[in-house]
Amino acid sequence: MMIDATIPSRLADRELIAEVARLARDEREATTSLIAHLAELYGRRLHERAGFSSLFTYCTTVLRLSEHEAYDRMKAAKIARRYPPVLGLLASGCVNLTTVRLLAPHLTRENREELFAAASGKNKRQVQELLARWFPRPDVAPSIRKLPVVSGSAQIMTGASRDPVAALAPGLGGHDAGSLLMASAAVTSAAEVPARAFVPAPARPVVQPLAPDRYRVTFTADAETCEMLELAQDLLRHALPSGEPAQIVKRSLRVFVEQLVRDKYAVTTRPRAGRTRADDAREPSAEVKRAVFLRDRGRCVFVGTDGRKCGERGFMEFHHVIPYAAGGKPTVENIELRCRAHNGYEAEVFFGPARRYVTDAVALETRCAVSPKTRFRSGTTEMTDDWRTLLRARDGPAPLPSEHRR
Repeated sequence: MMIDATIPSRLADRELIAEVARLARDEREATTSLIAHLAELYGRRLHERAGFSSLFTYCTTVLRLSEHEAYDRMKAAKIARRYPPVLGLLASGCVNLTTVRLLAPHLTRENREELFAAASGKNKRQVQELLARWFPRPDVAPSIRKLPVVSGSAQIMTGASRDPVAALAPGLGGHDAGSLLMASAAVTSAAEVPARAFVPAPARPVVQPLAPDRYRVTFTADAETCEMLELAQDLLRHALPSGEPAQIVKRSLRVFVEQLVRDKYAVTTRPRAGRTRADDAREPSAEVKRAVFLRDRGRCVFVGTDGRKCGERGFMEFHHVIPYAAGGKPTVENIELRCRAHNGYEAEVFFGPARRYVTDAVALETRCAVSPKTRFRSGTTEMTDDWRTLLRARDGPAPLPSEHRR
């Protein structure tokens, strides 16, 4: 089947969105139909007659599916033989193949209907948390082990060991233990390093729910990080005799996040009096940053045409509702949080596509005929000291009235 790649470019925006939705629906229905047929093929053991010892091998060889595709469809086909309603859930999009794969080891005749209903509409992370509530597992034991290193040379570089405390001492001054933990990155590793070592690529970090409010977290760290962890354990022995790594990391992250929020959003328990600013200032003041952060809960508050709020927390930027180039002021009413993607998108809508590649909007004032926006979206300005609760909230800002949606 030949696909004309130019057809999508001929569609209007609404037509393109509708066509993408239709194709996704057709794909779900086709996948569900394939799974239903695979279930029947498996029941008749036709893959064995064709010379394949497993349905998985048949799917990868004859149907030319990837290993991942074959495994998910094989699992779904076997479940469909025991619980046919899963086909309707897949076709409607209530559950996807990843959800079926995650639920498969836990399904029984007694719980399958209730479990599928609870998992309906959830993403992978939410399904994992659901399973952690239904089937809690014990905590994992703390473990630190050195990964093997394949050396390409017998030559070894050796260096004098450096005392972590001595390395930190010049910069400590009058700082407390929290500052010492935050300054730990300044320590140089004392480990012997091969001159020409080929280190395997580190495994991806894993965050896996075990039980309600309990997670297994694994990642690969370098020697310096392990050294800092051991130093933190020793310094906290009086307060934390066990030296539990999870508690050390939690305390360190609490200090680090407070510093990050203070640096980026000027959130502090003792704000200083604001300085006098020029009338044409573009950068929001500390007071404005603080108020906007607390009002928007540290999330992008862009609302799409269908009323969906973005809610992203990464790559956050301060967005002028009325652009600075059009006379917009850096006030609480005119500043909102946007992720980088939506900040760039709104700049493109207002100024045109070229705006995304221009860092100074003032340079466009002479080239763009701009008119101030009349649609404002100001949320609540209620302040709260418990900004951690706002950060931890899974949901973004409250939905905005329809008249304020773009």
